[in-house]
Amino acid sequence: MTFDVTRRIVMVGLGMGAAYALSRQCRKPTGWLGRRLARAMNLGHSRLTGWGLEHVSIAARSRILDIGCGGGRTMRRMAELAADAHVDGVDYAPASVSIARETNAELIAAGRAAVHQASVSRLPFADQSFDLVTAVETHYYWPDFPNDLREVRRVLKPGGRLLIIAETYKGRRMDWLYWPAMRLVLRAMYLTLDEHRTALEAAGFADVDVDKEPSRGWMSAVGVRPPIA
Repeated sequence: MTFDVTRRIVMVGLGMGAAYALSRQCRKPTGWLGRRLARAMNLGHSRLTGWGLEHVSIAARSRILDIGCGGGRTMRRMAELAADAHVDGVDYAPASVSIARETNAELIAAGRAAVHQASVSRLPFADQSFDLVTAVETHYYWPDFPNDLREVRRVLKPGGRLLIIAETYKGRRMDWLYWPAMRLVLRAMYLTLDEHRTALEAAGFADVDVDKEPSRGWMSAVGVRPPIA
């Protein structure tokens, strides 16, 4: 085996190892690298989050839950948008919980925010607790999407809304480039816009509205918990 061939095999192996490590950190940030990734997400998702939040209004004194809160920037942003709103965040990664608490330290001290380590599959809240639930760049990784949507609906008040925001979806422009990364590298769920709509409706959400920003490949989905008969 020549030196060049050996070097290429080593480089491919290193690349695959780096991709695997990155996929693990995206799904569940851990350690010092996870903390750096959580901070980077605070910056990298800012424009996407701003676009997505335009699809809902946040009333004063709302109670809000951000699922997969990452570095906590979205929590702080929503608290700034609504006077006296209380924002809870949940994330199952200890590194994300730590950074989110740092990001929202003042809000937590003021009693306007709290960050919990928990899974979307088992939210530590009573039925009908929230006016709005958000999920920014996280629903790809939910372990059981149909049942997790029902768990979200459980903690929403009647008339409360779920807002999903994501920077890619199946069928977007240049989908051929994103599909391998989502499915093979990140092992993430990858749905079309229509599949998002169907999933929310099947979980019991009403007035489902799915939107896209085609030039960037962004998508949003809003569903409402119907009134209790």
